[in-house]
Amino acid sequence: MIELQSVRRFMAVTCLGAMALAVAPLGEAEAQQRLRWQMASGYPGSLVHLGTMGKRIETQIAAVSGGTFEIRFMEPGALVPALQVLDGVSNGSIEAGWVSAGQYTGRNTALALFSAVPFGPEAGEFLAWMRYGGGQALMDEVHAKFNIKALVCGITPPEASGWFRTEIKSVSDLRGMRMRFFGLGARVVSKLGVQTTNQPAGELFQALQLGTIDATEFGQPALDLGMGLHQVAKHYYFPGWHQPASLYHIYIHKPLWDGLSAQRKAMLENVCDANVMFGLADGEALQFAAMQELQRRGVTFHTWGPEFIEAFRKGWDEVVAEESSSNPDFKKVWESLSAFRANYKVWGDVGYLRN
Repeated sequence: MIELQSVRRFMAVTCLGAMALAVAPLGEAEAQQRLRWQMASGYPGSLVHLGTMGKRIETQIAAVSGGTFEIRFMEPGALVPALQVLDGVSNGSIEAGWVSAGQYTGRNTALALFSAVPFGPEAGEFLAWMRYGGGQALMDEVHAKFNIKALVCGITPPEASGWFRTEIKSVSDLRGMRMRFFGLGARVVSKLGVQTTNQPAGELFQALQLGTIDATEFGQPALDLGMGLHQVAKHYYFPGWHQPASLYHIYIHKPLWDGLSAQRKAMLENVCDANVMFGLADGEALQFAAMQELQRRGVTFHTWGPEFIEAFRKGWDEVVAEESSSNPDFKKVWESLSAFRANYKVWGDVGYLRN
């Protein structure tokens, strides 16, 4: 959890920065050149939290630019399919995208390390590495290969571990299951015999209802409640070892980013910083009421026992070793994150009261 004083300082700086940008006049030539971009989304605008964060980019950039910079939120499929946003931004057919880099582990597994890391950092530590530990520079380096500029523009708290039709009593019960799973966590459960898919949000309820999949993970309780997953599965597992915190991004066609003025770049950066703060607060505030509602609707909460956590962690260690030996990008990013975490541990182990 981010220390309260740090959060207050972050909010104050972000608000002051956004106010300054809102009132600072653009140069005459730039003001006349009104930019209108379209932003393809990987998530429906109606989706609790994830959709809200994406829609805020549209409204906030309009506010701080005085209407001279428009980034229009486009629903999944309106421009490109949800899982093809990276390609659309890369080739310039769309200007921007609202995504999580971890959606594209099939293109480069290093992308997952900028999104959600199994057994990885929680929100405060993750943001600290991104901003002050070299994470942003590495994200720039990896995304430049796709002709993309990526900005962290949202965050979610820990996820649940998944919805199951039946109670999972032993690790062997996972073998043969068909499950939607995100990012590198999918590689981990595959080692335990789970058959994984990476279906977009809009397809999950029907897939679970029709039996195309036996189980799914997606988000936090508030997100999952809104998707109605409790109607077709009643066993809900915690903790989300695969996503202790998740970062979300705005992807921008890199030549367009390079061509922006310093002021418009700052507008985008400040809007994204404020969106991270919104995501952190909104994500934490939504969950307890959703969990109470899920219990009223007959959902049983489960916590993975030690044998499961040990199996998941063993699988993750194997994935890290495999990817570090086969993907130089992954190895470089993982070494940076691991070194930062080793140093952070000196502080993290003693600096917080863990209830």
